[in-house]
Amino acid sequence: MFRSVRQATSVARTFSAGQKRFLSIHEYQSVNLLNSYGIPTPKSIPAKTPQEAFDAAKQFASTGCVIKAQVLAGGRGKGKFDNGLQGGVHVVQSPEQAKDYASQMLGAKLITKQTGAAGRVCNAVMLAERRDPSHEYYVAVLNDRATGGPVLVASAQGGMNIEEVAAKDPTAIITTPIDFANGLSKQEALSVAQKLGFKGETAQGEAADIFINLYKIFKDKDATQIEINPMAETKDGAVLCMDAKFGFDDNAEFRQKDVFSLRDISQEEPSEVEAQNANLNFIKLDGNIGCLVTVLVWPWLPWMFLHSTVATPPTSWMLEGATPETVKKAFEIIVADPKVKSIFINIFGGIMRCDYIAEGVIKASKELQMTIPLIVRLKGTKEAEAKQMIKESGLKIIAFDGLDEAAEQAVQLAQ
Repeated sequence: MFRSVRQATSVARTFSAGQKRFLSIHEYQSVNLLNSYGIPTPKSIPAKTPQEAFDAAKQFASTGCVIKAQVLAGGRGKGKFDNGLQGGVHVVQSPEQAKDYASQMLGAKLITKQTGAAGRVCNAVMLAERRDPSHEYYVAVLNDRATGGPVLVASAQGGMNIEEVAAKDPTAIITTPIDFANGLSKQEALSVAQKLGFKGETAQGEAADIFINLYKIFKDKDATQIEINPMAETKDGAVLCMDAKFGFDDNAEFRQKDVFSLRDISQEEPSEVEAQNANLNFIKLDGNIGCLVTVLVWPWLPWMFLHSTVATPPTSWMLEGATPETVKKAFEIIVADPKVKSIFINIFGGIMRCDYIAEGVIKASKELQMTIPLIVRLKGTKEAEAKQMIKESGLKIIAFDGLDEAAEQAVQLAQ
């Protein structure tokens, strides 16, 4: 496998992101999943055409409704579409207005803080009945390293950025460890509801049932994240999950076919989809240096920061198990990016054989007629044979023994 990483805000984030892939699903799909476990939400209907939005809005004539762009990114309400429409969430006063908003949203790209400048295409909208909250809460089920298991994270300050809440007032966050096998007990769940400030036995009981069932979904569906923001106590006394964000462990795809059938590849980077279809891992970030490395040498990245005066370089992590064919595919994806100005190959041949890498590099260079400079550093198993193969290829491949010199050269050739 190989992993390509391009643009990072920090070295640590790049490293931690490098080994994991999670599936996210749209809000309307999350609502269906919540409802299947008996968790109450406002009634909602997805629409993929303006006419479907018009028809859906007519069903909410008595309550009014909200139209939400279905894009896999946070901050939709404050986002902006590439056609000029401001905001991905709007209160709708009539079916005609719903149709008008849907016509502007569908097919356009919504740009938020999480999407980057490119934005993400909106292929569906969701119409949801208006349920006015009297108070908003935050609830999530997550895996916690500190306790070595799942936890319920809750706050009475919902409907806002929970990271900011935690930074300003850590005491506003209530964290409750969950027994992995047995889940939350009714008493534990009621205790959380009481700490959050739910008034009366009915509201506390409804909130507690939601907490218990959220964990059931988390465990049953191999989720990595269940985030409800906000969970609301409405003015008419109901306790509802008003918004939902789900993440699922890709390693569980083989036993979660129903969940993974919901994947929307239109929300993903096309090159990452191409890589995954070839059984390769790929995460795209900004920069202009394409890199192929084995997992044992991932600490090479700080050298790029040390020598680079540009953005964090794009990185391809080619993990143990690569073959000459997968090396070639890695090159195809990297050179397809016009931003890439040099390619740095940094291999430590422990389990991976250096001669396999060399064979793939030579094959890709010839068949793809590559003109981008190649900088190679090979160490480990079959190192001498690999270097000889590169030398005899007659190709313009610049070889180094030292990491520092290789990284510096890759940066210089990219400028």
